[in-house]
Amino acid sequence: MRVLIIGNLAGQLSTATKMAFDKGAKVLHAHDAATALELLRTGRGADIVMIDVHEDITGLVNAMRQERIVAPVVACGVNVTPDMAARAIRAGAREFIPLPPDPELIAAVLAAVADDDRPLIANDPVMLELRALADQIAPSEASVLITGESGVGKEVMARYVHKKSKRADKPFISVNCAAIPENLLESELFGHEKGAFTGAVARRIGKFEEADGGTLLLDEISEMDIRLQAKLLRAIQEREIDRVGGSKPVKVDIRIIATSNRILQEAVIRGEFRKDLLYRLNVMNLHIPPLRERPRDLQALADYFVNKYAIANGFLHRRLSDAASERVQSAAWLGNVRELENAMHRAVILARSEEISVDDLRTPDGRPVQANTLDATAERAVNAAEAAIKGATIRVGQTVAEVEQDLILSTLDHCLGNRTHAANILGISIRTLRNKLAAYKDAGIDVAAPGEIRAAG
Repeated sequence: MRVLIIGNLAGQLSTATKMAFDKGAKVLHAHDAATALELLRTGRGADIVMIDVHEDITGLVNAMRQERIVAPVVACGVNVTPDMAARAIRAGAREFIPLPPDPELIAAVLAAVADDDRPLIANDPVMLELRALADQIAPSEASVLITGESGVGKEVMARYVHKKSKRADKPFISVNCAAIPENLLESELFGHEKGAFTGAVARRIGKFEEADGGTLLLDEISEMDIRLQAKLLRAIQEREIDRVGGSKPVKVDIRIIATSNRILQEAVIRGEFRKDLLYRLNVMNLHIPPLRERPRDLQALADYFVNKYAIANGFLHRRLSDAASERVQSAAWLGNVRELENAMHRAVILARSEEISVDDLRTPDGRPVQANTLDATAERAVNAAEAAIKGATIRVGQTVAEVEQDLILSTLDHCLGNRTHAANILGISIRTLRNKLAAYKDAGIDVAAPGEIRAAG
């Protein structure tokens, strides 16, 4: 993970830098926003930008938007009033961190943008076999397509392949194709030349060039616009890219790993994904099964997360009771490893003693984690039906757009703000859902944040 810190953070720069280093981050420092932009343009990119609250946050965010540079911005400050923090958020900062920085808060912010330190835990025979296959293909130069449901650990597997490859000492650059708006993704991937569009005041190096010599992960490749897929195909075939507005190609030496939680063959049939691109990406395939199909991984993963969050929260020790372990084994975990991790994090915090009881296993809304009494397919159908029923209260006089809006927002509430789960239930792509939600927000409509539901009333 790469962290760019702007300003002196009111004298807390060295402390914040050390905390980021301790979490495995690579840290760059810029004394002001203009210097930071130069670093971002020249390929010394960042997964997260931390800026002193007294710096020009509005100018930085606007410049990044105009130059199509995508990275979350976090504001930091000492003795900052609630009003100053609110202004920073309104200026475009994603979060605000008070200084002196708290190690747990720094860790939480960094963890939100990277999975760098997550080991590939494999105890179940099916995962041991998959890991052996990953070991076998990692030293090759073949493109790899990693598939599986949301939350199974596709990025963890991608990082594992990179670390086992001949490129392990070179960059590993990840691009989430679903999280970046279509109009920004081309510049994010390929970079641009000065004057390529309004706001392009200088040449900007894209992710392909940042990853030169190493590995480029195209996360959720299925969400890429089909028009951009043609340019991506050429880049993979020719090992060269064209910057936006460029007049000559640029050679790159990279290995491509892509992930998808959708069945790309079906997307090809629907005309949403290029067949020739699928063939180029799917030279080797690693399909990660859902957690319910690898039961022997459950205990090992649960123990790992309990220990991780016990340390992060300053507890000497936490362990699952026998009853809690049995509940972990019997629960559905439709959100896969991600859902299990969040549940163990909550359990560590809620436990009143070193031993985590079954009552400490809670869902985000405080309900007990239940043993699975339905098979996974049936449970998904029940959840989808509940969401649809909850969101489909139609009133005479509503337009189709209003009914659609009610259904989308109610389904998102049902999924506690999880965009991927909501998109799956609604039967639409994550990009379509994000575009709808962005339009609702622009219209001043309340939209559930991840892990939350809308306020009542």
